[in-house]
Amino acid sequence: MTTAPRVSIVSLGCSRNDVDSEELAGRLAADGWDLVDNGEQAEMVLVNTCGFIESAKKDSIDTLLEASDTMAGHGKVVAVGCMAQRYGKELAAQLPEADAILGFDHYEDIGSTLRRVLDGEVIESHTPTDRRTLLPISPVDRAQVKDDIAVPGMGPHIYRSRLNASPWAPLKIASGCDRRCTFCAIPAFRGSFVSRNPLEIIEEAVWLGANGVSEVLLVSENSTSYGKDLGDLRSLEKLLPALTMIDGIEWVRVSYLQPAEMRPELVQIIANTPGVVPYFDLSFQHASASVLRRMKRFGGTQPFLELLETARAANPQLGARTNVIAGFPGETEEDVEESAQFIIEAKLDAVGVFGYSDEDGTAAVKLDNHLPDHVVEQRREYLATVAERACEEVALSRIGQSVTVLIEEDENVGRSAHQGPEVDGSTTIIGDDSYAIGTFVHAQVVDTEGIDLIARVVSQ
Repeated sequence: MTTAPRVSIVSLGCSRNDVDSEELAGRLAADGWDLVDNGEQAEMVLVNTCGFIESAKKDSIDTLLEASDTMAGHGKVVAVGCMAQRYGKELAAQLPEADAILGFDHYEDIGSTLRRVLDGEVIESHTPTDRRTLLPISPVDRAQVKDDIAVPGMGPHIYRSRLNASPWAPLKIASGCDRRCTFCAIPAFRGSFVSRNPLEIIEEAVWLGANGVSEVLLVSENSTSYGKDLGDLRSLEKLLPALTMIDGIEWVRVSYLQPAEMRPELVQIIANTPGVVPYFDLSFQHASASVLRRMKRFGGTQPFLELLETARAANPQLGARTNVIAGFPGETEEDVEESAQFIIEAKLDAVGVFGYSDEDGTAAVKLDNHLPDHVVEQRREYLATVAERACEEVALSRIGQSVTVLIEEDENVGRSAHQGPEVDGSTTIIGDDSYAIGTFVHAQVVDTEGIDLIARVVSQ
């Protein structure tokens, strides 16, 4: 009997990539591959790369080189994912340590393709193209042809295998993006926005709930656009309550909300629907209206604060987070101060601050008034310090609040409803009792440590 080939999957980047990795794992398992945790036990390491920003690309390269060292003499290393899709042949030429660089179009037949790599066959890497050109410009026209386009992480649940035992899991509701933010290359290599069929999403959520998942995190490049290519811009408002009815799923959380597309009904549903976590992951990116225009985005300090005020009027204890870019071309010191003041006034639970860097193929590369790297870093450090202090103040304001905590780690460490997985703070339950991973615990916040909360059980 032929021994099944063994593969270890390393997933880098965001939760959207994690969904892709689990879909690849499911396809490989169905094709007779054995999934193992350690590359030293495998004939192949499959690295799902991230190509979002320069630091992520460096991490991907470092991981591929490390895997190559691990597999030297006894196995193969293959790159997939965003960076592999974005650079294709160019990456293959510069990284001979990888035995293959595969794009999204290889995903459907990933098992047979990897077997060919194991057999020593050279798989020619693709020449990257703008994937937005693969689908019609009009979103409603995409339904006719989207099934012919490889869209990673969009397969039915039978193709997915969980790679960990976490009580939460990402669930992809769409892929791609139609926005044209000048700093972002994602639409070019992920393609145009494509919503997933709501019945397929529900079916996969049912599968996740039956396989130990208590919280689903809805992910996409822009969740507020969900349904626009299905002919219904209110699809997300309909999907969220439906997901709360699924056995085993206690929390439904939405990520990657676009402020300019937030609708009053959507705000109310996220803030006040039982089972939907009152959590607003809002992609502000900056507070200065002039900088946002150069980014080809909309809004500014006042409309952003008004949006948060509206949401908090519906639920004062909601959670809110954002990301901010420092040092964008043309940014002035006054713009930086406006962002700093906004961070303070917005009273956010978590803020990610990133320094601007040129990304290949983006419009921002050609903008004038680029700032020196050391100025970008100074501004990033300044805003990060402001954000850290502001978020710590918000954490302190939660002392005395009642929270429900999903235990994720040993020693009673988990997350309250206002804390998103991996990117936000944590909540530790103190006391003599120990709680199993996956347990929901009702507690009261008694102290903080930075942005992390410390809570004591009040009832079960």
